[in-house]
Amino acid sequence: MLPRILLSAGEPAGIGPDLCVLAGLLPIPCALTVVGDPEVLENRARKLGVGLVVDLTDGNAPTAMHLPGRLQVWPVKCSRPPVCGELDQANASSVLATIAAGVNGCLDGRFDALVTAPVHKGVINDAGIAFTGHTEYIAQITGGHPVMMLAAEGLRVALATTHLPLKDVSAAITAERLTAVIRILQAELVGRFGIAHPRILVCGLNPHAGEGGHLGREELEVISPVLAALRSEGMDLKGPLPADTLFLPKYIEQADAVLAMYHDQGLPVLKYMGFGRAVNITLGLPIIRTSVDHGTALDLAGTGRIDTGSLETAIHTAISMSACVRSKQAGQAGLTNPMHPLQPSDLTC
Repeated sequence: MLPRILLSAGEPAGIGPDLCVLAGLLPIPCALTVVGDPEVLENRARKLGVGLVVDLTDGNAPTAMHLPGRLQVWPVKCSRPPVCGELDQANASSVLATIAAGVNGCLDGRFDALVTAPVHKGVINDAGIAFTGHTEYIAQITGGHPVMMLAAEGLRVALATTHLPLKDVSAAITAERLTAVIRILQAELVGRFGIAHPRILVCGLNPHAGEGGHLGREELEVISPVLAALRSEGMDLKGPLPADTLFLPKYIEQADAVLAMYHDQGLPVLKYMGFGRAVNITLGLPIIRTSVDHGTALDLAGTGRIDTGSLETAIHTAISMSACVRSKQAGQAGLTNPMHPLQPSDLTC
C-alpha cells in the first residue's frame, strides 16, 4: 500500500505554510495530505512565487501518489487571515484543530503517520489555552507515554526527561520513569525501525557518570540497578557512561541509539551533527509522529529563505517507519540493518 502521510501546517504566521507549499513541489513517494487553511497556503505560494495547485479533500484516506506541483489539502480554516511574522491569538484554536484532526485521522486508520510543522507555544498560551507542547497535546488525545527522540544520519538520541529546569532533573529520574522510557525505546526500535536486537548506550547523569559516587549517587542508586534489571530480560544496554566521551565515533558506531538523561545532555551533539537534516520522533504513542527539528522562524515566513531539509527528513522517516510497521504486521523481516545506527533509507532526502 502507498504510505498515507498527513502534514499539519503549524503556526500560520511562521514558516509552517512555507514548508507545506515547498513540500508540494517535491517528488515524495507517498500519498501526501496537508491539514490546514487552503487560502493561507495559496497566498503563501503566491508570496513565494511558486506555482502550486491546491486540491481540497474531505480527510478521507488518500489513494493517489503525490504529484509535484499539486497539494491535497484537508481544510481547517484560520479564524483570521495571518500576517507573516505576526502572531495572532485568534488563530491559536485553529492551530490546535489541525493537530487534533491529524491525530484522529491516524488513530482511525485513514493515515499511516502524522508529520507536524512547528507551532508557537507562547501564542497558544497567550490565547488562554494551557499548552505545554506538541508532544504533550498529542499524548492527551492518544494516551501512551511519550518519549522524545531526535535522529540524524548516524545518530539517534532519546531523552529520559525533556523540558525540565535542570534543578528538577535528578528528582525526575526515578526507577519507574527510567524503566518505562527504556522499555518504550527498545520496543520502538524493534517495531518501527526494524532493529531486531537494539544496542543502546545510556548516559550517566553526573560528570564522569558519578565517578563511583564521588560526583553524585544517581548512577549507583537508580540508573545502574534499572539497567541491570533490564539486561536480565535480554536488553543490550551499556552504561551508565560519561556523556563527555560516550558520543565519540568509536562508541556511536557500535550503537543503535543513545539515551540521554536530560535535554541539553544529548541534543547539542545531535544538532551539531545534523541540524536542518534531523527529525524529531515521538515514541510511545499509538500513532507514528515525526516533526522538524526547528521552530516557527517568524522572521523567515514568506521570504523564501528557508531550508526544507528537516521537513523532508521528517516525511521520509514517517514513510520508512510506516512501511516497517506494515512489514511487521505482514510477518516480514524488518527494513533496517541492525549493524548501523541509522540507514539512509530512514532519512532519505
